[in-house]
Amino acid sequence: MANLKTIRKRITSVKATQKITRAMKMVAGARLNRAQQRISALRPYALKTQEILAGVATAMIAKQTDLEYSGADTKDGLHPLLERRAEKNVLLLVLSGDRGLAGAFNANVSKAAFKEWREKKEGGAEVHIATVGKKSKEYLARRSATITRDFPKLSDGLDMNKARLVSDWVIAKFERGEVDSVYIVYNEFKSAITQQTVVEVLLPLPEPPPAKEGALEPTEYGFEPNERAVLERLMPMYVEISIYRALLESQASEFGARMTAMDAATRNAKDMIARLTLVYNRARQAAITKELMEIIGGAEALKE
Repeated sequence: MANLKTIRKRITSVKATQKITRAMKMVAGARLNRAQQRISALRPYALKTQEILAGVATAMIAKQTDLEYSGADTKDGLHPLLERRAEKNVLLLVLSGDRGLAGAFNANVSKAAFKEWREKKEGGAEVHIATVGKKSKEYLARRSATITRDFPKLSDGLDMNKARLVSDWVIAKFERGEVDSVYIVYNEFKSAITQQTVVEVLLPLPEPPPAKEGALEPTEYGFEPNERAVLERLMPMYVEISIYRALLESQASEFGARMTAMDAATRNAKDMIARLTLVYNRARQAAITKELMEIIGGAEALKE
């Protein structure tokens, strides 16, 4: 009977765990719907902003090159966020979660950041890391990576102001020349069961891809009051929106990964309960059979 008691306690424990995982799945699913709506609304805007800004920056760089070639005055120079320098100091901005129970979500982005950190170090660069999320910070700190800055609990009530907090710090580091390039590492949301780890160049502005054959001619822009004034407004906006988009992508990916993980855990608990119940019934049947045999044996002994 002690064995039966142990099995009953195990079944009760697994049922309690199943209730928790089912509730976590439902919560993650509800939060995923909201996060998915936000990223679906922002993604086209962010991509179009990047496309337009790349065209503006390309036009400005071309004009600057022409002025330098002709010997004209170029004292204003390029916008600081367009300046390209040798990668002696690199900043990695790593986005992860503050909580676990989300499958491989945190591990994937942390491993990608660690791989990028190691490759840049081997290339002779000094690598600094800024983390958004406790899990990536803990993972990288255990591997002796230099954590320059941590932005804790940004995912709670995520909005543009929190993205601006990160972007202002990143822009200041780049403009002061403390870092020569900035990379952002995060999980891009594809679906509830699929997230893709991405490493993107944030600063300086990436060069636009070469035009495909048969594509339309690049748009010519007119600048009012001038190119410099336009970029002074657009460049910080680009960094801010890019970081905000990455934060939303990471948040939606986390909810999707957690919902998938909790769904799998709930199904595993159901299977375990079924197996334990079968074991319990067999053990109970064996115990009853044994007791019956003992009673019958005792009755036969009395007859003799």
